[in-house]
Amino acid sequence: MAHESDASMGTLVRSALDDVRDLLREEIALARAELRQELAKARRAAVGFGGAAVMGSFAGLFILAAIALGISEALRLPYWVGFGVVGILLAIVGGIFYVAGRRATVEMRGLPRTTEMMKENFR
Repeated sequence: MAHESDASMGTLVRSALDDVRDLLREEIALARAELRQELAKARRAAVGFGGAAVMGSFAGLFILAAIALGISEALRLPYWVGFGVVGILLAIVGGIFYVAGRRATVEMRGLPRTTEMMKENFR
């Protein structure tokens, strides 16, 4: 009788492990399917933002050219002077952005809480 109990207990454990394995496989399959869907959405969003960035860049270039030509015409100076003024202004704004970005980079600390938790967990 003990032998039958051991065999049925082993069968139950094996069946439970099989069920857990099947459940895990189904969960992984579901996660993969959801991930594919979300990646497709992300790809569409990236294409949209990329197109917007390209068109925005071209629009900005045309606007800057118009400003440069407008400065030249308004001051009755050669065109290169208008483009020089716009270039200098862009260089100043770029320098301001550079300083702000550099300051933000210096203040970055990585993942301090995660690093500390990893250190604690692996001691």
